[in-house]
Amino acid sequence: MSQDICVVVPTIREYECMRSYFDNAREHGFDLSRLHVVLVTEDFCETDEMERMLEEEGVSGEVFDGSRREEWYEAHGVEEYGHIVPAASHAETSFGLLYMWAHDEFDYGFFIDDDTLPHPEEDFFGTHMDNLAFEGGIEEVSSDEQWVNVLYQNADEHGLYPRGYPYSAMGETVETGTTEIEAGEVVASQGLWTNVPDLDAVRILMDGDLEGQAQTRTSRDDFGDDFVAARGNYLTVCSMNLAFRREVIPAFYQLPMDDNEWEVGRFDDIWSGVFLKRACDVLDKRIYNGAPLCEHNKAPRSTFDDLNNEVPGLELNEHLWRVIDDVGADADSYADVFEAMARELVDGDWSDYNNGAFFNYVGEHMLDWLECLSTLSTRASEPVRIAADS
Repeated sequence: MSQDICVVVPTIREYECMRSYFDNAREHGFDLSRLHVVLVTEDFCETDEMERMLEEEGVSGEVFDGSRREEWYEAHGVEEYGHIVPAASHAETSFGLLYMWAHDEFDYGFFIDDDTLPHPEEDFFGTHMDNLAFEGGIEEVSSDEQWVNVLYQNADEHGLYPRGYPYSAMGETVETGTTEIEAGEVVASQGLWTNVPDLDAVRILMDGDLEGQAQTRTSRDDFGDDFVAARGNYLTVCSMNLAFRREVIPAFYQLPMDDNEWEVGRFDDIWSGVFLKRACDVLDKRIYNGAPLCEHNKAPRSTFDDLNNEVPGLELNEHLWRVIDDVGADADSYADVFEAMARELVDGDWSDYNNGAFFNYVGEHMLDWLECLSTLSTRASEPVRIAADS
């Protein structure tokens, strides 16, 4: 089978986790020759060791630290767009999306965080691929707040809401039913997580934890059947355990966080998920949620450090989905929906919100994202190679 899957892993320390994912593939008979792994890291990290790990595992892949990313931008004629991928930020997963776009052999992408592990009994790659090919009946979830808590299935017991879920949408009334999915309708598969739940700092503090993790943990028993969020309903999309079709990349930019004058961070995958869900609703596509679960082993760190990163964007997070909720309704492509949302942010006056000008900044970067993809598309047929480090 051809190499059709690009696996993007942002990492600065725990890259060895990928050996467990490769072992999982072998155990379940998934063809590792389909994978090309892109480790996105920094100049101060163990790039030689990362390359050696891929070689020892016999898996195709490349390692891109900051210097090598700059070389890649120049080689592909997009150096003027290097600013759209912030350095030393989880949002640098966007580089993996640019890499995929420049190499059209990749029909599918995976995001895997380096503080996760696959559950041995689950076929990690195979389950995600089955989800992307799913057709048939599946549970559909909605609420009177237009938001679906991806942890809703046992929320009466644990009371958890994931990172990025708006505070104003809490206390929702949940409704479930069954909907029919057609072949090709699922464009993203979000696997959920056991052990450390993906919470924001305020909720972690309320859970009595000062080390950035949460005292309340999730287990397999907290999750039931797989599900989709209904049209017109939003959900948090976490990039730690995610698969997607190539087609979504124009509307799946991981937003520019951390390296900005407002010091907004921690919402890169959350906001990208809001934009993707809006695009999916316009284009009659779906985001699949549930299996395969991964084990999230978030390392201890100060909850207050995360809080400092999140506070500048907390108010904006309450309003972003309302800003774009009726935008791009007549669009017929991911790029067109994304452009419509970008222009809404660029042209708006957001001065009533704390750090409202960040919305304008995000919109400008979204437009630059589309321009960068367009440039890469025009050069896709040209052979481009980055020289390996000597």
